[in-house]
Order: sequence, then structure tokens, then C-alpha cells
Amino acid sequence: ALTFDDGPHPVYTKKLLDGLRKRGVKATFFLIGENVEKDENEKIVKRMYEEGHLIGNHTYTHCNLSKLETGEAKKELEQTDTVIEKITGKQPVFVRAPYGELPVDSEQDLNRIYIGWTVDPLDWMTEDTGAVVKTVVEEINPGDVILLHDCYKSSVEAALRIVDLLKAEGFEFVTVDKLILE
Repeated sequence: ALTFDDGPHPVYTKKLLDGLRKRGVKATFFLIGENVEKDENEKIVKRMYEEGHLIGNHTYTHCNLSKLETGEAKKELEQTDTVIEKITGKQPVFVRAPYGELPVDSEQDLNRIYIGWTVDPLDWMTEDTGAVVKTVVEEINPGDVILLHDCYKSSVEAALRIVDLLKAEGFEFVTVDKLILE
């Protein structure tokens, strides 16, 4: 499963969606609520949804949920749920906690499924397309969840190259919900 955090980005997410559509690939996007409300990003989210990508919650302000009191963490998630539901008509079930830090009460939250990752090329740190591609292609195994960020040009370029290389090796890309159910 190819997953993207921190979007949508007004330029790079569109390019990513174009490339994924061209390749017939569906991905999972964990969106930051305040980013959804910027610029023309609501249109991008609508397009994601209409093209069959899975949309998940990545909090409203990209905060560390483990450092917030229960009420504040819940508010961060609910605010983003509302923003996404207003566009798609569906409340997101899947959540990726920023920094992988779960809220204190995550086990009691039966309405959400928290999603981690198994392959992290640290694309946000390097912003080096070739290094990101190399790390993912060398580390990947069937059933893995790849963590990337659609707010960097280098990550979008890397993602599309990764798709091309791994499809050539026989890998199939699915959304996180399909990966979990299979």
C-alpha cells in the first residue's frame, strides 16, 4: 500500500494524482485538516475521492496526539473528520497519527483504525528522489505499507518511479483498507 501524509498540497498532490491515474494505481492519503481548507485543496480532495483513493485523517494541525489531553486529541481528529466528510460525504475511519504517536486512549476509540507503516524512506528528511526510490525498492516486501509525503516534489517523483519499478516486478498497489482485509 502506497500511503501519503501531510497533504493535500496544491501543486504536488495534483501531479501525483495525474501519475497514479495514468498508471491505474490507487493510494491512501492521510490528510491534515487545515491543509484541506487552504487554497483550492477541497477540489483535490474531491478528486481523490472520486478517483477511488482512500482518504484518512492525519489530525487538523499535524500535532503529536500522545502529548495532548484526551479531549484535545479527540478535537483534532473530529475537526478533520468534519472537513473531509463535508467534501466526500463520508467520515474517515482510518487515521495515521503524526510521528506515529498514538493518543492515550486510542485502544478505546472503536470508531477509528490507526495505521502505521513498514517502509519509511525518510523522504521528508532527504528530499532526494533517487535515495527514496532506492530505499523503498530494496526494503519492500509483499504486504508492506510505504510511508511518503505528497507535499514534496521529490517524494511525488519518487512515488511514481517506485510504482513503475515495482509494477514491473509484479507488485500490485492497493489502498490500506484492501491490504488489511486481504
